[in-house]
Amino acid sequence: MSNQAFLLDDGLPPAAGPGTTITLEGAEGHHAVTVKRVRAGEQIDLLDGAGARAGCTVLTTDKASLTARVDRITHEAAPGVEIVLVQALAKGDRDLQAVEAAVELGVEAVIPWQADRSVVRWPAAKAEKGRQKWAGTVRSAVKQSRRTWLPPVAGVVTTAQLAGQLPADRAAQPSHLAIILHEAATEPLSVVVRDFLDGLEAPGTGGEDQAGRPTILLIVGPEGGISEAEVQRLVAAGARTALLGRHVLRASTAGPAALVLTRHLAGVLDD
Repeated sequence: MSNQAFLLDDGLPPAAGPGTTITLEGAEGHHAVTVKRVRAGEQIDLLDGAGARAGCTVLTTDKASLTARVDRITHEAAPGVEIVLVQALAKGDRDLQAVEAAVELGVEAVIPWQADRSVVRWPAAKAEKGRQKWAGTVRSAVKQSRRTWLPPVAGVVTTAQLAGQLPADRAAQPSHLAIILHEAATEPLSVVVRDFLDGLEAPGTGGEDQAGRPTILLIVGPEGGISEAEVQRLVAAGARTALLGRHVLRASTAGPAALVLTRHLAGVLDD
């Protein structure tokens, strides 16, 4: 059985190494001791959210913190292809369900999207509260899945803002691709992804600099679907449409399903 995992808000201490100690305090320390009931002598993993995992033995606990001895530190490289989920806001927490599953399945960043047909709205006064709720879901999913990388959650974007972030000239930025998952698309997702990957040099090796990795955005609409005007605007901004199977999926399942297929094709499913 894998060790329980907890996130270090400030990362690993610079001097951390085998034999040193780390104190887990604050909300995470309280969660470990009070909710997860971690006790002295247990093995746990402390994660820095940036690829480092410290395997530790708990030495002492109190009401809201614990101190652990570092037994080993490992570093996990980022996958060779970055996959980002652009998830439209959806009712019934289906958007959060999509985000949670996507994080457990390996997505590397999340962008909330205020689509035209989104029933849920994040007005400016509540946008940061909504983002923080998504970030909390991401954090919990990282610990559940024992991941070392904590995906960032961007601020909510409108369709116009999303279009402005896309590389309109795909030839000028061949390492970036935005894919709109749409039931009226004519090309299967597998074809679109393979076409993109065929234009890259050795994707999925994990050896690329993180900032310069190829990036794929998977754009998922709300329960009412993506409007034709939005599709046209995003395609004009450089996105491609793709079909994810014969069946129409819910907003909560389309993103995770597309993510697994895309990671498999990119050769990073096991990273």
